[in-house]
Amino acid sequence: MQRGIYQHIQEQKQAGKKSFAVLIDPDKVNPGNLGELTELAVSAGVDYFLVGGSLVISNHLDDCIQSIRQQCDIPVILFPGSPSQVSRYADALLYLSLISGRNPELLIGQHVISAPFVKQSGLEIMSTGYMVIDGGAPTTVSYISNATPIPSDKHEIALCTALAGEMLGMKLIYMDAGSGAKKPITEQMISAVAQQINIPLIVGGGITDPEKAYKNCKAGADIIVIGNAIEKDPSLIREMSAAIHSITVTV
Repeated sequence: MQRGIYQHIQEQKQAGKKSFAVLIDPDKVNPGNLGELTELAVSAGVDYFLVGGSLVISNHLDDCIQSIRQQCDIPVILFPGSPSQVSRYADALLYLSLISGRNPELLIGQHVISAPFVKQSGLEIMSTGYMVIDGGAPTTVSYISNATPIPSDKHEIALCTALAGEMLGMKLIYMDAGSGAKKPITEQMISAVAQQINIPLIVGGGITDPEKAYKNCKAGADIIVIGNAIEKDPSLIREMSAAIHSITVTV
């Protein structure tokens, strides 16, 4: 049996190795720049592609994933903003439950609707406790979710939320400041959460330079997700990858 993506994520964490995921919004790419991005990702040693967005108003999701799959072997993980963002061409899906909010539709409601389609997709399903952290500006995810983000200085709320997600059986915790965040999640909050949970921790939103990516990994993030910064400057992929992969934690 082929080794699953979640198993690989766990093995990386257990070995003290950090991973780099490039986030691709199908609405913001075309065949030309997607090909360039894929080529850069391969040469830089990117670990995963996350594909999706809060809206995804185009119908290019399948085309986007198929294009990536034709050009490389980097695993493609769906990062869905709605039940409609499911593609059988991907490798896995982050089954997101917005545990930082109190919107029942995003805690369980949309999951009930999507469950049969997700089951039929054949994708590897990774239940993910999704936590939106205040990034200093309104973001698409905070607007669409109709949920108040966790204040950036309330480390204890983030910690307890992540612990609850783990105890409820989530396989991953994803802390996100959101696309277009003015300020990324602090190392102090990342450290507070990472020291208390045993499952892999994903961190994204507002990370615009390799130094910040490096510091987030040192603080305890297992996977760094970067989207906006790379959309603006694809050449950053190499520097980001080098910074993230330079860290190996003794476990």
